[in-house]
Amino acid sequence: MDLSRFTSQYAPLIRLGIPMVIGQIGTIILSFADTIMIGHHSTPELAAAAFVSQMFMLGILVAMGFSYGITPLVGRNYGQGNYQQIGIVVKNSFAANTMVAALLVAIYATMYFFLDKMGQPEELIPYMRPYYIVNLISLPFVCWFNVFKQTADGTIDTKTPMWILLGGNVLNIAGNWILIYGALGCPELGLLGAGLATLISRIMMAVVMMSIFFGSRRYHHIKDTFMVSRVEKKEQIRLNAIGWPLALQMGMEASAWSLCSVVVGWIGATALAGHQIMLSISQLFFQIYYAISAATSIRISMFHGQREYGKISDTAWAGFHLSVMVAILMSIPVWLLRDKIGGLFSNSAEVTSVVASVIIPLIVYQIPDALQSVMANALRGLSNVKPLACVAFVAYFVVTLPLTYVFGIMMKGGLLGVWYSFPIGLCIASGLYYYFFRKTLKRIETI
Repeated sequence: MDLSRFTSQYAPLIRLGIPMVIGQIGTIILSFADTIMIGHHSTPELAAAAFVSQMFMLGILVAMGFSYGITPLVGRNYGQGNYQQIGIVVKNSFAANTMVAALLVAIYATMYFFLDKMGQPEELIPYMRPYYIVNLISLPFVCWFNVFKQTADGTIDTKTPMWILLGGNVLNIAGNWILIYGALGCPELGLLGAGLATLISRIMMAVVMMSIFFGSRRYHHIKDTFMVSRVEKKEQIRLNAIGWPLALQMGMEASAWSLCSVVVGWIGATALAGHQIMLSISQLFFQIYYAISAATSIRISMFHGQREYGKISDTAWAGFHLSVMVAILMSIPVWLLRDKIGGLFSNSAEVTSVVASVIIPLIVYQIPDALQSVMANALRGLSNVKPLACVAFVAYFVVTLPLTYVFGIMMKGGLLGVWYSFPIGLCIASGLYYYFFRKTLKRIETI
């Protein structure tokens, strides 16, 4: 095997992916900061944050997944120098993502009235309700930010979103300190303060990203077409045909984790707090995989547009190699510090012990998680998104979710049992995504 085929792709992926990795690390730091600052305010608030955050993570990932349909369309046209078509895509994407925001707000507003009927500890409901409302208000700003971030990524401008994400995260952490603990003369709002800080940062990130798109010379050709183009039925159909399978894929994966939070809530508040900490640690891995995978998708979309099919498979495997390196390097310190990690997030010795017990399944599923992320994004780069939702349904709903109940509740495995269901589902997902990637690549090579 000629390894130079893969290694020649490492440098371009690293250059494109580093700003994404930095941006994702900023998001991870924010998640850690939220968890640490809320956890040190009180354990009940940490448990309430875990439940509400997982509920909204589903909607945020659905919105993010829908917006991912923009990147391959922009990337392909960018590779061909067709800037006018990019403006049309962005205009129609803004309209389509606004409709997604409206749908999500309607769904979550309805779910608000059923918070006390989801089997969660009754003492957590008063903490959940106000935190839930501010997260609800922030959803449209997440969707609008996504449109212009994916546009920037598709035009190989990954640095601008990176700086905006980092700035938003700094603003959010500062807001946490002020509003959770009542610093600088502000009232001590606890969990509600964390929610308000998140809302403010999301509004600012959307405003700044849009201001750069409309005011920067880099985007003036795209902006000019954006301003004069119309929302077209044909473009809306195409964007929805690409966006919804991506949204459903990410939504099903996220909903498996969110519904797992419901199962963990049946085990108890300590398990739920430990679950939230473990999800924060897991995000540390996945967000970096995703940044590498997104860079892989962008490169593949450009090669697809330029008909350089020979480089597509090499790029996908190069992305996987880089992700595996990350998995190994990050798993070592997590394992060595397993007995201390929980103490960073909570003062509870019981929560710290629960976290230490779940580190093994976390490490076990990193390789299949990396592979499924890269192969799913490779399919996205080829604009073949139809298999994604089906694979996600099988891997996460048919396999993972039932196993969380079987291992965690029926077999009395507790939180550890719930987490041992994840490697099984991720192995199935990664295998199926790889199968469809190979099948798609063979098909386009014969066209």
